[in-house]
Amino acid sequence: MMIWIVAVGLVLLAAWRVNWPALLADKRRQHLCFGGAIALVPLWMLQAGIRDGLEIHFLGLTTLALMLGWRLGLLMATLTLLLVTGFGFETWPEFGENLLLGVILPVSFSYFLFLVIYSYLYRHLFVYIFVAGFFNAALTISVKTVALAAYMVWSGEYSWQIVQNDYLTILPLLLFPEALLNGMAITLLVVFRPQWMCTFYDRDYLINK
Repeated sequence: MMIWIVAVGLVLLAAWRVNWPALLADKRRQHLCFGGAIALVPLWMLQAGIRDGLEIHFLGLTTLALMLGWRLGLLMATLTLLLVTGFGFETWPEFGENLLLGVILPVSFSYFLFLVIYSYLYRHLFVYIFVAGFFNAALTISVKTVALAAYMVWSGEYSWQIVQNDYLTILPLLLFPEALLNGMAITLLVVFRPQWMCTFYDRDYLINK
């Protein structure tokens, strides 16, 4: 129950901080939001796993966070989780932990890491693509996977040996594909639709470089 309270509270906080009048007046932004949420649905449906609750799938949340920002990225990823759960690919009893560990944590970590990169690294197009995009995505899926594994052990759902052998051993196989997926998506977006990326600014990454 505590996980549900924390997760729902953070989603409501993000919703409260959204500039709703500006969003409702911007049709393009609305299309980006719902398009991003829908685009993640088939990606999250492609799951694999040996045991219940330890399924793995690609996230795509680094691209969503960089495209929409933390608040809208969090809300749209929550919408994706609602759809995937409604379609039966996740269970409602596990919705709280999926929301906290599979949505809020990775979106927040990915956006926080972008802020650190933006603040402390040289602002260049390739830094944005390869560090804020490619490596960020690999670290994000690592954090999400390790956090879920730790929760499963802490809750007594599975022993550490089972989690390590049947779940964490798959993580190295996910890092490069997740990084490549997000890196390619971000590259295409900044090249052909840079106005869609709320975290990409021409004056910082292109002008006078």
